[in-house]
Amino acid sequence: MPHALRLACIGCGARAQTYTALAARKSDRFQIVAGADPVAERVEKIRRISGRPDFQGFDSAESLLAAGKIADVMIVATQDNFHFKHCQGALRLGYDVLLEKPISTTAEQVLEIERLATQANRRVMVCFVLRFAAFYRKAKEIIQSGALGEIVSIQANEGVNPWHQAHSFVRGHWSVAGRSSPMILSKCCHDTDIVHWLVGRRCVRIASFGSLEFFRPERAPVGAPLRCTDGCPVGDTCPYNALRYTTDMRFPWLAMVYDRAQAASVDEITAWLRTSPWGRCVYRCDNDAADRQVLAMEFEGGVTGTFTMTAFATGRHIEICGTRGVLKGGESYRQHFGTHLILLPHEGEPVRYTVQAEDGGYELHCGGDTGLVNALYDEMTKPPGAPLEAGLDSTVHSHLIAFAAEEARLTRRTVNLAEWQQTTGNRP
Repeated sequence: MPHALRLACIGCGARAQTYTALAARKSDRFQIVAGADPVAERVEKIRRISGRPDFQGFDSAESLLAAGKIADVMIVATQDNFHFKHCQGALRLGYDVLLEKPISTTAEQVLEIERLATQANRRVMVCFVLRFAAFYRKAKEIIQSGALGEIVSIQANEGVNPWHQAHSFVRGHWSVAGRSSPMILSKCCHDTDIVHWLVGRRCVRIASFGSLEFFRPERAPVGAPLRCTDGCPVGDTCPYNALRYTTDMRFPWLAMVYDRAQAASVDEITAWLRTSPWGRCVYRCDNDAADRQVLAMEFEGGVTGTFTMTAFATGRHIEICGTRGVLKGGESYRQHFGTHLILLPHEGEPVRYTVQAEDGGYELHCGGDTGLVNALYDEMTKPPGAPLEAGLDSTVHSHLIAFAAEEARLTRRTVNLAEWQQTTGNRP
């Protein structure tokens, strides 16, 4: 029998904890042997998840990498700006890599990771979990069955959710593009990827429009202080009041950024909010991430596509038009109509599909976590040269769609992807 894959983690935060907890359920396939993070409590969480007395903890990525190749697969789950450096280091040591999205925060570095992986003959699997979510796998299955005929156009939408926008893209790690990456990459490369994956063709041209309009200083209520802990006159009615981290937004949101969320008292959390970025008024932050953006895309063969990101809706939706029928589905269909996907043939009766995640849980984004980890073993033990379901051969293009969309948004022009990629790939 093949041996269990040994997993190590660079970055022991929420994503690494999720993946290792799922891997720990499959002890015949995975052994969690090491983790590195400057926050000791996070390393200890991975140690407990591993259940191994010989687990090795490190206080930095550098110290883990200096130990040499001590596992088969390196999980890189650090902040976006460090993905390139840590993936590069792991590849050079001979690791295969499970890489949290995005691959990197610049197109040049994304292409360099692809080059390095090819040169080192190593596998890099990108954590585009939507490809492994039951909802999108069913959509892909319906497309491949021919029930839609030839795909003509696709529309996709992501409602980020107002609180999620405030937590992650106004107050949080991805609020300033220069310190992380543009919104279309940091949040929506999942979506550029899933559109590309469902269409099954490369994007040829792209245009994009969007901006930050709501979470701005001029939108602040009269008398609003810099921090919600300073006594805001509209705090009782403001949906973005940071003191909600002590009540209904404590889980899961506070737990993502505050390691003591489970055990801390309300007073302790309030004290933390007085100095934390997450205690700031959402209208008085240094954010520049767009809170709305649309993409218009042309794919090979004339297939057209649109994608809309908005902070002011919740959940993902798709509509795929083909020569034989239309497939529609998403969060609203699940919540209000009791179904996930509806196939509307041009001739004949509608067909409704209800899907279920492999672990019986959520069938969209979070359900993809289980699917990703379930696939990880098979993906990493494929014969040399075999393509991965979320390998660099396709996911690099998904990233380039996002980068080109941001170029189009900022320059207000339509971008030819092949020409733009050629220029990007030749940059020093």
